[in-house]
Amino acid sequence: MLRERAPAKLNLDLLVTGRRADGYHLLDSVVAFADAGDELSFAPAATLRLAITGPMAAGLPADETNLVLRAARALAARAGVAAGAAIALDKRLPVAGGIGGGSADAAAALRGLCRLWGVRLDPAELLDLALGIGADVPVCLLGRPARMRGIGERLDPVPALPPLDLVLVNPGRPLATAAVFRGLWPADRAPRPALPGEPAALLEALRGSRNDLEPPARAVLPAIGDVLEALASAPGCRLARMSGSGPTCFGIFAAAADADAAAATIAVRRPDWWVTACRSGGGGGAA
Repeated sequence: MLRERAPAKLNLDLLVTGRRADGYHLLDSVVAFADAGDELSFAPAATLRLAITGPMAAGLPADETNLVLRAARALAARAGVAAGAAIALDKRLPVAGGIGGGSADAAAALRGLCRLWGVRLDPAELLDLALGIGADVPVCLLGRPARMRGIGERLDPVPALPPLDLVLVNPGRPLATAAVFRGLWPADRAPRPALPGEPAALLEALRGSRNDLEPPARAVLPAIGDVLEALASAPGCRLARMSGSGPTCFGIFAAAADADAAAATIAVRRPDWWVTACRSGGGGGAA
């Protein structure tokens, strides 16, 4: 049996720079990955099937609407594979949480099934296939810090960031991405300045940046403000920000001990929230 990690994707910032004629928004985001995430396993089978377990499995369909099966069928069609696979998803990340859970799962499915089926596609072709599954799937397939632009198709390397001690918090309330984008005003935002080439300077620039989706997300779901306040007020927190279109938020802490203490305190005070301490640098790969 093969295993693949599907790490949480964090938008360390997210700038909305425009909107295409077809309605898709253009984004500019520096993305990193955490060592918290889901895990997928793969075994040979006559047909394609998916089983989902784990603390976040409730309500997540294992049918053709799941990105894992969509990725599997797209890969099989592109590579001309007739074999099946038994895929098991251990779901640990919140569903629709703004940290790329479904996209990371789809990317892990592509990696795992390429290994299981012996598929060797050109990297550019695999990234193109990933983009057809979802805008965040290519960066999750890449699995390392990157600057993501356009609708997710343009990926550029960024300086190697130092490991970040993190706390991730989700208020446990649903948030529709479409509602967040509807509240975005104005639709076109100024592009970012050039990114620094030195890791420490890049991290400082990110602290001075923003997530343009955070204000409309907070308007739809005020609990995001409570999450950000809980993170920002914790000792040692250097930055608190929402990831993606929310509602999961992250705090960057000065040390692992600070992150652990903050996660423990927040979890006690808000047992209805999903809280975890982790570190950045947990890119996807064999488990």
